[in-house]
Amino acid sequence: MNELTRLTPPAGGGVKEKKRVGRGQASGQGKTAGRGGKGQKARTGNMNFIGFEGGQMPIQRRVPKRGFTNPFRVEYALVNVGDLESLGLGEVDLDKLVEAGAIKVRKAGLKVLGDGELTKPVTVKANKFSASAREKIEKAGGKVEEIVITPKATPQQRKQEAKKAAAAAKKA
Repeated sequence: MNELTRLTPPAGGGVKEKKRVGRGQASGQGKTAGRGGKGQKARTGNMNFIGFEGGQMPIQRRVPKRGFTNPFRVEYALVNVGDLESLGLGEVDLDKLVEAGAIKVRKAGLKVLGDGELTKPVTVKANKFSASAREKIEKAGGKVEEIVITPKATPQQRKQEAKKAAAAAKKA
């Protein structure tokens, strides 16, 4: 026999029917349908939503907006010269530092800071160097190789590039 034909309702009134408010006298809710007498909450479409303050300007609209988040911000993973000494690598870049566990979170680039001392010569490939870090690496006989990140184009720059490309296509 089919399993669906043998279904039974849950024991002890486990399923409760939804209250159908405002559906007339026959709904079993009486004249006011459980909404009380008169007043704002008795009406349909009442303005009882989160943040409503009775028509007064709500606090989320009274308080001014503050701050700005730059969409073109570039965040660098940071490493100190002293950390390079303890790793004992001859050549260092972002990938090798992540592998070695010196950097936990991979970011857009790498910046080397000058805290600590360096005694062994190390070749460092990074996007940015502090002046003291550059000085300490070169003093220890190492090399500094700066990798340049190309910045993201703004929407205005993209429009200008598209116009230039269209003009060049017309001439050709």
